[in-house]
Amino acid sequence: MSPDNGKLEAFLGKMVSDMGAAAVAPLVILGDRLGLYKALAANGPMSTEDLAERTGTTERYIREWCAAQAGFGYIDYHPATDRFGMNPEQQAVFADDDQPTNMTGGYYAIASMLIDEPKIRHAFVSGEGLAWGDHHECLFCGTEKFFRPGYAAHIVPQWLPALDGVCEKLERGAKVADVGCGRGVSSLVMAEAYPKSTFIGFDFHNASIDYANAAARQSGLTNVRFEVATAKHYPGAAYDLVAFFDCLHDMGDPVGAMNHTRKALKPDGTAMLVEPLAGDSLADNLNPVGRMYYAFSTMICVPASISQEVGLALGAQAGVARLNQVASDAGFTRFRKATETPFNVILEARP
Repeated sequence: MSPDNGKLEAFLGKMVSDMGAAAVAPLVILGDRLGLYKALAANGPMSTEDLAERTGTTERYIREWCAAQAGFGYIDYHPATDRFGMNPEQQAVFADDDQPTNMTGGYYAIASMLIDEPKIRHAFVSGEGLAWGDHHECLFCGTEKFFRPGYAAHIVPQWLPALDGVCEKLERGAKVADVGCGRGVSSLVMAEAYPKSTFIGFDFHNASIDYANAAARQSGLTNVRFEVATAKHYPGAAYDLVAFFDCLHDMGDPVGAMNHTRKALKPDGTAMLVEPLAGDSLADNLNPVGRMYYAFSTMICVPASISQEVGLALGAQAGVARLNQVASDAGFTRFRKATETPFNVILEARP
């Protein structure tokens, strides 16, 4: 059966667009690491000579980088003056690390996916997993950079208040475990907002815990610390809140992790699950956000789960119904969706 020429042409146009989107990834990382976006945001519109001088780079490379960025619409080109600049929307996505819309961290994670392709190819054939710590280091810095602005913008003003009675406990002084905390951004955000409460971040990746403890020391916060531990064996009891930020679906035995959490909570305690926003069926998730999550899940989340015991491999698009079943299987009796954002769903589980 021959392809329809009109449909083929349209599909090729889509592929050209998608290939461009993939090809720009290393240029975004260059722009972030070399401070090109920040320089343009602070001083633009600028000539390529001025941008190169201000950032200590070479003009010929800067000229080509600017041309590519302008072609993608990531920066603006002003033909009358032959200068480049950034509008407020572009700055919010590429130049301001504190904006919840900043997306540069995702490109570091994409870089790790490309670098780790041979390892994942082996996993496809062998059926083995790939542990989180066996990925390229770009994944760790990229994950922190991607999630940090969103966590800073949403955890304290929106997500915690959506939980029943949790903020009142935190204000009085509560005991909190942050399981799968990675480099500790979520713990540090909560610890700064609630100085009377105690926060302990747990993760099985030693390098991330070292980084988190260094960040805690630098912050000057005394009510937060980080320890190496797995989600099924982290120490402590009588927690008021146990949080899982974008990590439960990566775990080999999420039911076991939630069962351990139920036992570690006070009788009136709360488990908070922050997970990628997803519908309960594949058809529900065939959209721009879903396809992005499925791609990350193929290269990172599913291999991470399979590398661990049980290897349930929920995937990044597990959906609320599947997560509800995990909590129920772990012995939780109350489960509800507390709130959501365009990228995350926040779930509350109670013993």
